[in-house]
Amino acid sequence: MSTLHTVNKSPFDRPSLASCVAHCLPGDSILLIEDGVLGARNGSASAKMLVDAMANCKVYVLGPDATARGMAPDAMVTGIETIDYNGFVELAVNHKRTQSWL
Repeated sequence: MSTLHTVNKSPFDRPSLASCVAHCLPGDSILLIEDGVLGARNGSASAKMLVDAMANCKVYVLGPDATARGMAPDAMVTGIETIDYNGFVELAVNHKRTQSWL
């Protein structure tokens, strides 16, 4: 069954996002929250890693966290879906497991 991976740390401070992507299996989803949303910035060092991950996994950003950090949707890697808190709950319900990457 699929896993929802949540990443809440900036990829510029910790290797959490890289570890997450390395363990993501086809059908899994990655949700970037809190400072983890910084990894979704288009042109960032982590952008290519997320593009590559999207070949097997869906990638999401929690919209309120992106907004709080001054990131507009058009500043993010193409293909990443922005969701709200209800979407976060829906992802958690629709995945068998949740793995937090700290």
